[in-house]
Amino acid sequence: MALSWLESLVLLGILSWFIYSTWNAIYRRRNLPPGPTPLPIFGNVLHIRRGEMVKSLVEFSKKYGSVYTVYFGHYPVVVLCGYDTVKEALIDRAEDFGGRGRIPTIDDFVKGYGEAFSNGERWKDLRRFSLTILRNFGMGKKTIEERIQEEAQFLVEEIRSHKEQFFDPTKFLLQGVSNIICSIVFGNRFEYSNDSFQNLLNMFNVVSQDSNTVFGQMKDMLPSVMYYVPGPHQRINKSFRKLTDFIETRIKMNEESFDPNSPRDYIDCFLIKQQQEQDNPNFDRNNMIMTILNLFFGGTVTVSSTLRHGLMLLMKYPDIQAKVHEEIDRVIGDGRIPNIEDRSQMPYTDAVIHEIQRFADILPVNLPHLTTRDVHFRGYTIPKGTDIYPLLCTVHYDPTKLSHPDKFDPNNFLDNKGHFKKNESYMPFSAGKRVCIGEGLAKMELFLFLTTILQRFRLRPEREFTDNDIKPLLTGFANDPKFYRMSFIPRM
Repeated sequence: MALSWLESLVLLGILSWFIYSTWNAIYRRRNLPPGPTPLPIFGNVLHIRRGEMVKSLVEFSKKYGSVYTVYFGHYPVVVLCGYDTVKEALIDRAEDFGGRGRIPTIDDFVKGYGEAFSNGERWKDLRRFSLTILRNFGMGKKTIEERIQEEAQFLVEEIRSHKEQFFDPTKFLLQGVSNIICSIVFGNRFEYSNDSFQNLLNMFNVVSQDSNTVFGQMKDMLPSVMYYVPGPHQRINKSFRKLTDFIETRIKMNEESFDPNSPRDYIDCFLIKQQQEQDNPNFDRNNMIMTILNLFFGGTVTVSSTLRHGLMLLMKYPDIQAKVHEEIDRVIGDGRIPNIEDRSQMPYTDAVIHEIQRFADILPVNLPHLTTRDVHFRGYTIPKGTDIYPLLCTVHYDPTKLSHPDKFDPNNFLDNKGHFKKNESYMPFSAGKRVCIGEGLAKMELFLFLTTILQRFRLRPEREFTDNDIKPLLTGFANDPKFYRMSFIPRM
């Protein structure tokens, strides 16, 4: 006899209650940190506001504390909030939390190759090699500092060509910063009008934007479901393929004129390493290509985005811009270009740059970490292989380290005598074993690009910025400033 609709509804309710209760019992038996109760299949994804993953994670911390667990599907993710908690994990217990966690939007293509997204001996070998090359990169004719100084002058000339008209600075900043990585990896810079260069930068933009969309965020949380859902996330791999095709072409060009006794760039150094360690699979072709891709993303998108945030903030606060101008005029003047040694004599400018990085909060979630063994942390047991999300935004905006974390204030990095001072809330390059390998390069770029621009120009916005305009968006893994147009007024 067929069940009535009411009986069917009751049966469905009982079945749903049974599934939920069983899942809840399994979930509760684990000694993971507390968090919102997950649902079967979806975990806590339905608890996260559409397109606002980071904001939702920050809000959970207000209820569940500085260490809590969320589920992306059936995968548990332990979230760490606040300076003390993040420091304890990433610095004090760096080995325990030193793995690289899952990022499905990237992992689907990268597949564990390259320095940034690998683990174990592969990661150690590639990191050690890349750090050595970046630290010792004189590469014969020009030091890294000279390359940045030269590129900054090209950028100034591009800005001058706009003759004080209002325009979006995104493109030129991205070109200038990207050329530094190009000169290190490929041995040469590109003219800003070069079609191949434009296509390369366009692909970077497409990957960044698609990864940060609602669809991209959903793919990171429910990859098995989003694999079948149409949307912009489906073209991420195609964009990655175009980028790696470009890198592959440049590697072949190097191989045709390769001289192991005279390395010209990072590619040549990697080819030499391959010859020296022919039996080491960690220096194969895939790892070369993916590590170069890592260097581009780590050294292009983040630095150019920080500069865009910085220009906006200096226009929002013209008194701060004026103080930087005064320090540049007093220390550097107009008779020479800035150099990195000037930074020690310019505490205010140094403090402004640090505050830009803190306030802009470019990577609010950090890149996910992974526990390398079973970890007992703050009374909880976190199994080996668990994804860890250290929320850098809760470090940069930690009220225990800053009097007014929501306010842009260079005094956060100055003592009462006007000398530069460190602030524990500053962690834009992450910390511990997974700290960004390009930290030194990025700091040099930010100082030299910004001081060169401000030496030559006064910044003028097309419209006044509100407090809401300058706030980090806190959506996906990366924060981009809101769109704006500006004019550069010559000072000399």
